[in-house]
Amino acid sequence: MDDAHTTIAELKSLMSQFVAERDWGKFHDPKSVAMAVGVEAAELMEPFRWLSASESADLLNDAQRRSAVAEELADVVLLCLEFSAVSNIDIASAVRMKLDVNNKRYPIDKSRGKSTKYTEL
Repeated sequence: MDDAHTTIAELKSLMSQFVAERDWGKFHDPKSVAMAVGVEAAELMEPFRWLSASESADLLNDAQRRSAVAEELADVVLLCLEFSAVSNIDIASAVRMKLDVNNKRYPIDKSRGKSTKYTEL
């Protein structure tokens, strides 16, 4: 199923089942899972290291490299789902809250078309 037909709850359930079947819950404290997110995020960045913006976009046109990047993205997402479970953080609520914060930090009239940090707007 694709993004349009899959809920966050379904993905969290799949990850929880995967972890439970392997008895890995004992290793999945918030600190350890947060560290694993960072490691996997670095692995997602690695194929793009030293590439220009256009080269990084071109990389995704190669089916084999795109598949490898998709696997790394999936690792990051799966561990974020697991972090939400072990820390009891509702992802949808956290995302909505953060978007509200960012809407205030980055008003459209001051930030449109700029990459400036909110503290410098």
